[in-house]
Order: sequence, then C-alpha cells, then structure tokens
Amino acid sequence: MIELILRGILIGLGATILMDLWAIVLNKVFAQPKANWAPAGRWFWHLRRAKVFHDSIAAAEPYEHELALGWAGHYAVGLLYGVILALIMGPNWFAAPTFIPAWIFGIVTIGAGWFLMQPGLGLGWAASKTPKPNKVRLLNFAAHTVFALGLYGTALMIR
Repeated sequence: MIELILRGILIGLGATILMDLWAIVLNKVFAQPKANWAPAGRWFWHLRRAKVFHDSIAAAEPYEHELALGWAGHYAVGLLYGVILALIMGPNWFAAPTFIPAWIFGIVTIGAGWFLMQPGLGLGWAASKTPKPNKVRLLNFAAHTVFALGLYGTALMIR
C-alpha cells in the first residue's frame, strides 16, 4: 500500500509538471495568458471557512500569500490525483502501464474543475460565465489529456 501511494505521488508530480510545461508552451507559442494560481489560492484560503462558491473570487477577501497557496494547492491536487489513480489501478498497472486508463482518469478529473472549482471562483459551471466558455472547456480537455500523458509517462519511467 505504501509503495502504491509513493508511486502515486511520483506520477502525480510528473503529470502536474508536464501540465505546467504545456501551459508554458501555450503561452510562448500561442500567446495564451500565463497560468495565474492566485485566484485558486484565494479560493483555497476561503475553503477553510467552508465558503466554496463565490459570485466572483476577485471580490472575496484577499490573502497575502494566495499565489503561493494556489501553486501549492495545484500541486497537492495533482499529487492526490496520482495517488487515487495508483490505488484504483494497483500494482499490475505499474508493471505494464497503459495510456487509456490514465487518459480516462485525466478526463474524469476535469469534473472537479468544471463543477467545483470554476463555479467556486465565480466562473460558472464548466466556465459558463466566461467570455469564451467553449474555448476554456477545450483548453481544460487538452490540459487534462496532457496530465494523463504525464501520469502514463511517469509510470513508464518508474516501472
């Protein structure tokens, strides 16, 4: 069990790093805005008071270290997802990793963003209150596919 958890932490870390590298590529090649984890940090900060949903996270009380907390939360969630996948798939998957389970899991994790975090930030369900919700959804799908590639690729490297 401990070995599975450690492997899960490693694949979650590798996947989150690859997702962040993907965001850098999108910024440099396609001029997509850089990732800003400060709003997520503010959201994480307000979770301690059980305040999940905001009309606008920008209007919520700021927190001095929200950018750092946002990055820490981003990585904590990535590690948690890696551990969950490891526990679901078990040691046999690590002996011979395959992409499809990682990809399905990566796509399923979009749900947490669409139905918890984005509404929590005041962006609506599945980014429905953003100026271009379908673009956001497509970018979420691509990012979580890259995350899945990171889960799979890291599992291959550590087998």
